[in-house]
Amino acid sequence: MVAHLLKLKAALLRNGFRRSPWQLVGVIIGGIYGLGVAGLVMVGMYFLGGQSPELVSTVLVLGVALVTLGWAVIPVLAAGVDLTLDPARFTSFTIPPRQLVIGLLLSGFIGVPGLVTLVLFAGQGLAWRANAGLAVLGVLCGVLAALFALALSRLTVTAATALTSNRRFREVGMIVLFIPLILLGPLVQTATEGIEAGIGWLPEAAAVLGWTPLGSFAAVPGDVAAGAWGIAALRLLLSVTYLVATVWAWQAALMRALETPPQQSAGTRDVAGLGTFRFFPATPWGAVAARCLTYWIKDPRYAMSIVMVPLVPVFIWFVTGREGNFTAMLYIAPIIAVLMAFSISADVSYDSTAFSLHVLTGLRGVDDRLGRVAACAVFAVPTVLVAAVLPAVLMDELAVLPAILGLALGALGAGWAVSSVASARYTYAVPLPGDNPMKTPPGAGARMALTQLATFGSTAVLMLPEIVLHIVYLVTGQELYAWLVLATGVVLGTVLLLLGLRIGGRWFDRRAPELMQATVLNR
Repeated sequence: MVAHLLKLKAALLRNGFRRSPWQLVGVIIGGIYGLGVAGLVMVGMYFLGGQSPELVSTVLVLGVALVTLGWAVIPVLAAGVDLTLDPARFTSFTIPPRQLVIGLLLSGFIGVPGLVTLVLFAGQGLAWRANAGLAVLGVLCGVLAALFALALSRLTVTAATALTSNRRFREVGMIVLFIPLILLGPLVQTATEGIEAGIGWLPEAAAVLGWTPLGSFAAVPGDVAAGAWGIAALRLLLSVTYLVATVWAWQAALMRALETPPQQSAGTRDVAGLGTFRFFPATPWGAVAARCLTYWIKDPRYAMSIVMVPLVPVFIWFVTGREGNFTAMLYIAPIIAVLMAFSISADVSYDSTAFSLHVLTGLRGVDDRLGRVAACAVFAVPTVLVAAVLPAVLMDELAVLPAILGLALGALGAGWAVSSVASARYTYAVPLPGDNPMKTPPGAGARMALTQLATFGSTAVLMLPEIVLHIVYLVTGQELYAWLVLATGVVLGTVLLLLGLRIGGRWFDRRAPELMQATVLNR
């Protein structure tokens, strides 16, 4: 039965490649990237092997503990990630618990994340290459540590099933995980500076983690290298106990979840009145705008675009403001404008099966395009205006305000124009409604990257008149050019938006059946 589960996982993975060549390309790119990172780490561990045993043990324990902690936390916060062999699918099958647990555990290595973790942890042997026996022990402990990481991940996910079945928890968890991912660069730099400032406490931290489930396996070869055979045996016994106890706890939680599966909570509530429909006229484009505005308020896939808004000034300040250069803070508004306008470039893909309403009712393309822009404008326009005015006022740089407003408004108009055309012509696989918004469907990465690159590039090209005038203003310092930037941004942005709505509407009218078919295939 264990072998059958492993074959099933491999078959599902192989069949996924056959759905679309883009899926195969995406998995290949992900695999190359993951194995490339693993290769770099392996090279680092090889050179680490030339250092003192104490340093080797400290680095390995801290690294393994960090990765293991990630396996325990990230899958819970990223609730909604598609698990190919979801345990809930085996509720109606009479598979012996032990075989089911072992099969599901080992199947975790059939995939890029599990395989990369196994290679990384087993690569500890390179760090102990000075001694053949230690190298073999390092590989063995690395494999066991990888098994423990996957078992701990399964345990935390299964234990949190009652929470992750609640829609509100899933949405909050997605946002909590999304924020540090966006700020990954600043966080890594801050952590590096903190480590450099307090590097003396790292050996003590590793010594403590070496007795915890997170790093005990990685600490065993260090004990042997130090000649502490008794401590090594005790630590190995404790590590195996951690692994057995985790697998046993996961089996108990899994069996309880299979016997009494939790009810999925949509997190809905009774709503009185017309909702967002009361804000728009009773016209076709108004109906589209009201429906899209509902998505902006309730759909976490759209909420990610809103979460980005307060993170932009944080990121810019971290990159430039910490050095005392606050000039870049003035350009928060154009950046936010580009991001907000780009956010509707995949609207048709996000609609999924709901897009059939637009086709079956004979909705005109221009009404569809206008409604989506209007819904986005409810959030984008006031946000961009505040982001343009507030930094200029706080920094007493009111002279540059017209130029900043011109860039920002021009970016909104050009961005909406490009998005209106792009979403009527190009679709790609996106997370389905209710899925984790950070989930990348297999094979969607390459097509998504090319489409997004083309969208951003087209927006930048259409903004060239404002950008050139803004540069002239910065070089000459003449306020006339600042006002010319504002006038050009408003006029050109409006013209481009009207053209984008018209061209996108025509493409929509011609390709509505193909778009509906694409939304079904992208599922």
